[in-house]
Amino acid sequence: MDFELTEPQKMFQAAIRGFIQKEVVPIVDEAEENEECPRELFSKLGTLGYLCPAYPVEYEGGGLGKIGDCILCEEMASVCAGINSGIASQSGLATYAILTYGNDDQKQRFLIPAAKGERIVTFALTEPNVGSDVASIETTARKDGNYYVLNGTKCYITNATICDFATVAVSTDRSQRHQGIAVIVVERDTPGFQINRMKASGFRSASGGELVFEDCRVPIENLIGEEGMGFKYIMQSLNSGRITHSAGSVGRARGAYEEALAYAKQRTQFGRPISKFQSIAFKLARLATDIEAARALLYKTAWLYDRGERLAKEASMTKLFSSELAIRAAEESMRIHGGAGYMAESKVHRYFRDNILSHATEGTTEMQMLNICRELGL
Repeated sequence: MDFELTEPQKMFQAAIRGFIQKEVVPIVDEAEENEECPRELFSKLGTLGYLCPAYPVEYEGGGLGKIGDCILCEEMASVCAGINSGIASQSGLATYAILTYGNDDQKQRFLIPAAKGERIVTFALTEPNVGSDVASIETTARKDGNYYVLNGTKCYITNATICDFATVAVSTDRSQRHQGIAVIVVERDTPGFQINRMKASGFRSASGGELVFEDCRVPIENLIGEEGMGFKYIMQSLNSGRITHSAGSVGRARGAYEEALAYAKQRTQFGRPISKFQSIAFKLARLATDIEAARALLYKTAWLYDRGERLAKEASMTKLFSSELAIRAAEESMRIHGGAGYMAESKVHRYFRDNILSHATEGTTEMQMLNICRELGL
């Protein structure tokens, strides 16, 4: 078994770490304050070929497979969960269906500009009354001549306020449930398409918002793939997205752990660094161990993905394990910091309010449990 990254992957890891230190770290506080993912990061990453590392080079991607995606998201999330969420949506969930099932025209109009960072895209699935039960989507698309007419609302949508277009999950026939779902590209300037900002406790720099469609007329050529196949496209994209999400969780766990480790070494009580107290040292040792375990499961799953293996079980396992770890790492880091960690300006406070969302996004913890049980034949 070979646990080494390839030379191109190692080079990318070093390059993205340098990029993050130079281009991302200095603007995190401003992005969090403005509650918006900086648009310029998309174009800077795209120009370097870093924005969609998993996608083929012919579509302006990095050609590094899912492992490349994981490298990007772990490093980005260790610094800022919100910014990573925006970047990860662009490089995965929001563009997956176009890459996999889009026609040549759609790839030229939407995928390539997105991979180059020239246009920002969002993925619209969640609704006020629909989350895990994707088959119950209420946003409808009625065919009218050469157009689809969309009506409905999507919420908690990453990149909503800065997007140039959205890949939207809709129902063309609600009586057919999952067999009546489609995925359609809607451009921002389409009449009847409205975007509203939504404020969140965490992931503040993810540009989250609400998408509202009121008799929104979209050309039929913006349908991705086939009508009635959208459920399949979404499930596949979520499987891929769970791996990417897990990379973000590992990164956020690592970031919280590194803050706690550094603080424990410099904070003194009773004449010595608090890292010398066993109660603190054991917390750090456990976190270090679990982060290594989570990363091993993550990269094994990404490796399986790149080999084209079936991985419904592994994708849910890595999402479950890394999500719970991210939350625990933030909690332990907060305890180690004490009052200093509870201050709004502290990094630990940001990890704490960001990481708690891990249970809910890309499929809840409970849904991952159900998926794993199903794969085990339970």
